[in-house]
Amino acid sequence: VTTFKIPEDFGSVLDKQVIGPTTENLIKSDFPVQSFKPKVQIAFQRLPGQCPRDIEVERRRRLYLTFDIEEILASKGVDSNQLMPRHHNADNMPTIEEKRDPVFPVYLPLKIFDDDDYDCRTPEEWISLGLEPGSHDRKPVPGKALLPTDDVLGHEDPKSQKLIYKWIDVGVLDYDKDTELYLVHKTDEKGQVRDEEGKPILNGGITPEG
Repeated sequence: VTTFKIPEDFGSVLDKQVIGPTTENLIKSDFPVQSFKPKVQIAFQRLPGQCPRDIEVERRRRLYLTFDIEEILASKGVDSNQLMPRHHNADNMPTIEEKRDPVFPVYLPLKIFDDDDYDCRTPEEWISLGLEPGSHDRKPVPGKALLPTDDVLGHEDPKSQKLIYKWIDVGVLDYDKDTELYLVHKTDEKGQVRDEEGKPILNGGITPEG
């Protein structure tokens, strides 16, 4: 009879049992699962011998996760910190001898070079990836944004010479059609998108109070 007596610290006994690796996703994320899935132009009904749609989606998902935009730009000789226009200092302009590049600094915004003709999704489709089946709340969508490391100075003067710009993991909260700009929020050390109270940011950050 004593064989079936459960110890008081039964929970800790289970925690010590390590069976082996698991396929369960143990990382808590504020992003929906479907927001990581790539868009593929493959029919749902496949012919014999063709690659199933789910396998192709998983292959591309793993492939895209290996890409790093900062490393790709660096391999092409692009310094991400130099992509953002800054205030010009006419008294301290670099000479040709001091710098191999042209004397004129960067002054054109990135938007001029942005071409969305071949984008696989529209901005509205990207934002809609935050909607989960059966839920009325829209979660953020994972992305990377070129943002200043200093948030305070970045808001006060985005073109300051003192700012350092880096590619930072963000959650995309919303999109403005008129300005063609995305509203993003930096992720924390756990990769989550939380407000000052530690709560997940839903529906673009709009609260019941507006």
